[in-house]
Amino acid sequence: MAEITLLLGANRGDPHATFARATTLIEDRIGPILASSRDHWTSPWGFDDDRLFLNRAILVDSPHNPRDVMDKLLAIEQELGRVREEGIRYTSRTIDIDILFAGSLTIDLPDLQLPHPRVQERAFALGPAADIVPGLVHPVLQRTVLDLLNNVLRQA
Repeated sequence: MAEITLLLGANRGDPHATFARATTLIEDRIGPILASSRDHWTSPWGFDDDRLFLNRAILVDSPHNPRDVMDKLLAIEQELGRVREEGIRYTSRTIDIDILFAGSLTIDLPDLQLPHPRVQERAFALGPAADIVPGLVHPVLQRTVLDLLNNVLRQA
């Protein structure tokens, strides 16, 4: 079993209801949820939109390898109405589920990078993660989640 830190984000539809359904599916298909952050409302990152994003981090204990977890997460996103438009990276969405960390594991593949390659730049990801894993050490940068969050906030 590995502890995997996920980030849920949404700004379309009813994010609270979508997150409730997502967490049920994650528990059913990926593993038990060990911890959940408080909800964070944040501005869109990488594009303009009038709607705020709801973000929540969850810590899951999973027997699955990260590649399988990612495949399961993509299926959950699709089931919950996520439509990925070719060539559009940042846009409003009904649900987005990212793997931020899989313990101290590092992976660098074209379709899966762990830790998340931009986590250290994103307060909207680090804030919720700091609620549940503040002392988790980024395996490449060798800094805690809380330290990375404080660094991003100082630069803002």
